[in-house]
Amino acid sequence: MTVRKVSLLAAIAGVVSAGVVLAVAELVSVFIGAAASPLFAVGSLVIDLAPGGVKEIMVSLFGTGDKAALLTLMGILIVVISGAAGILELRRSPWGVIVFGVGGLIALIAVVTRAGAPAINGVSTIVGAVAGVVVLHISEQRLARWRAATERSTSTGERPSPNAAESSLQLERRGFLTMAVVAGAAAVVVGTGARLINATSTKVAAIRTKIVLPKPAVATAPMPANASLDIPGVTPYVTSNADFYRIDTALQVPSIDPEKWTLKVTGMVENEIELTFAELLKKPLEEHLATLACVSNDVGGDLIGNALWLGYPIRELLKQAVPKAGADMVLSRSVDGFTAGTPLSVLQDPGTEALLAVGMNGETLPLEHGFPVRMVVPGLYGYVSATKWLVEMKVSKFSEDQGYWIPRGWSAKGPIKLASRIDTPLNNSSVSAGTVAVAGVAWEQHVGVASVEVQVDSGPWVEATLADSVSADTWRQWVYRWPASKGSHKIRVRATDVNGTTQGQAYAPPAPNGAEGWHEITVNIS
Repeated sequence: MTVRKVSLLAAIAGVVSAGVVLAVAELVSVFIGAAASPLFAVGSLVIDLAPGGVKEIMVSLFGTGDKAALLTLMGILIVVISGAAGILELRRSPWGVIVFGVGGLIALIAVVTRAGAPAINGVSTIVGAVAGVVVLHISEQRLARWRAATERSTSTGERPSPNAAESSLQLERRGFLTMAVVAGAAAVVVGTGARLINATSTKVAAIRTKIVLPKPAVATAPMPANASLDIPGVTPYVTSNADFYRIDTALQVPSIDPEKWTLKVTGMVENEIELTFAELLKKPLEEHLATLACVSNDVGGDLIGNALWLGYPIRELLKQAVPKAGADMVLSRSVDGFTAGTPLSVLQDPGTEALLAVGMNGETLPLEHGFPVRMVVPGLYGYVSATKWLVEMKVSKFSEDQGYWIPRGWSAKGPIKLASRIDTPLNNSSVSAGTVAVAGVAWEQHVGVASVEVQVDSGPWVEATLADSVSADTWRQWVYRWPASKGSHKIRVRATDVNGTTQGQAYAPPAPNGAEGWHEITVNIS
């Protein structure tokens, strides 16, 4: 065999062995718990260790597909490293095994250091690593014997007779290929099956569908008739659950049995509280339409959505806990370890409809949006307020605690900024001359938008027709009916809030506290 062919086969053996590691670990995780999966634990560790700027790059490049992109990159990296380890094991054993061992150690650290992870979670990684090392060692030994048999056959001129017993060359070749094919196929079948079991929260999903949410004690205000403009292409006033953006640090959606879920209110309080899901549903729940936005939403971006939330006012829960003097922040914690620091004054404000949400758009909160309970706080970016899969609220101080993203370079408090966006026509689209509906949305949650203006090329700013809204906590649709003439045109939009503040033109990136600037598109009129 040529050196290139031997190296390729050794690399394949390494990749197959890595597949065995993941498959066996996933299989063991079925019995221990989905959180014991090393692949997602390592991915979460990568997210935790990555500088804040890396998050911005991933979101700007892939949007809500950032997690899929990260897993794809990890997959490519695993193939490259395991392939190299296979070659190394063949040429300089046991260095390939050592590479696998180091990888297993990193995965083990990632698994056992996840928030709330019991030590037993590490068993899946250990068993998987051992299985992978065994397969790698045996495969490379068989490949080495196959290569040696080939060299002997070539040097002696030996040619196996078809009528004779199988030669040593045939036996060694069959031994390696059988090992590679069987191990590879088993890894795919077992790993895929176990991953599907771990990823499908069958029990929790079934429980969720059976939950009957109580009628709100306080219903949302009736939606004005003109809250939704009948303009093709404009974003709906209410975003469906399926279309609502999802940006969080959880590579794998947490699966929480609501019957076992509790929320603890701890820290600087007179009365610590532990609340069950059943107890929460018995409280007087309120409905509220509110627009949420991710701080990573760039100018003209779509990481924003408006939904009808059902939940219990956080200020009422804090009233029962009685925060102590000096406290100015609530550090909320997700079951996956994410934390957000929210100003205590905002959560206690009687004019702020901050909720412990259990419902979204008339149905039980979806798993990917925080089931069984999440926080919804109008007027603040999600990274400092919208904790999903909520399990703890610690009353504290900004001087003593920090949310997840603050050490990574983001601002501590994150109030929403005034913004507007053009939804239609699309950038660089071609439209026929005549009256063209230029439309979109504008927002500054908890403050409110008073007007929207549109500018075509370097012409005057023209006021658009503004749709109504339920409250200042939601975005507003707008439309400008433009008498479009032939040619290429630039269209800009800016909004003014109820305080008289108008959006500035100067661009500011999302980091460290939200993007700023006018959204501009180019339209070709024919």
